[in-house]
Amino acid sequence: MRVVVTRPQREAQAWVRSFQQAGHEAWALPLIGIGPAPDLALVQQAWHHAARYQAVMFVSANAVGSFFSQRPADSPPIAQAWATGPGTVRALRQAGVPEQDIVAPSPDAAQFDSEALWQQVRERVSGRTEVLIVRGADAQGLSSEGAGRDWFAQQLRQAGAGVEFLASYQRQRPEPTAAALQRARAAASDGSVWVFSSSEAVHNLQFVLPAQDWAAAVAVATHARIAAAVRAAGFGQVRESRPSLPNVLASIESVA
Repeated sequence: MRVVVTRPQREAQAWVRSFQQAGHEAWALPLIGIGPAPDLALVQQAWHHAARYQAVMFVSANAVGSFFSQRPADSPPIAQAWATGPGTVRALRQAGVPEQDIVAPSPDAAQFDSEALWQQVRERVSGRTEVLIVRGADAQGLSSEGAGRDWFAQQLRQAGAGVEFLASYQRQRPEPTAAALQRARAAASDGSVWVFSSSEAVHNLQFVLPAQDWAAAVAVATHARIAAAVRAAGFGQVRESRPSLPNVLASIESVA
């Protein structure tokens, strides 16, 4: 099976290796780039004021890595780290956050997203709770990460908590080479399975190949919202999968 992985470069290479080890012809077409925060001083400032937050919610492993890379030597530790899924949890462990300070959905949860995380933290939230949400900025430097994170902030506010946002990195739209674009055009109709873990990656694909017909294309999306974006782009066959690598692999191998 041919597989196109659209995750950011670092994550894409790891998934490509796993798919190749499973016997598939996988290659990476990173459709989201990861750059430094629009304002590194704000990230360092957040560290100096870390004690004011009862919890810091991280939207992704990239949010964790970028945030902790700017940690000043004299900054206090964070009280609790909230994560939406296993990849973010692994990044927190690698950053040195104690296991008892990490809150996340169970590894066998039906989905890894803001809604699943809310079920884990809702009883911890009160009018005295202050939460910092660490996420990415878009290509224009605006701190935005999608409807799921906005929904989570709304739940916090409705429970009386204070919410602040911080962009610890900036998402960028890569510029694929001519050879990569040619290969992507072929993958629109040669039976390849496209793997999407971000709606923004779908939009970036449409930008770099604006006239491409995707009616014969097949995709696996790791969330219902992402699947909706893939269908809106015109993909003919779209499957939804839990975002863990074994589940995505199983979805790929179930494609007829």
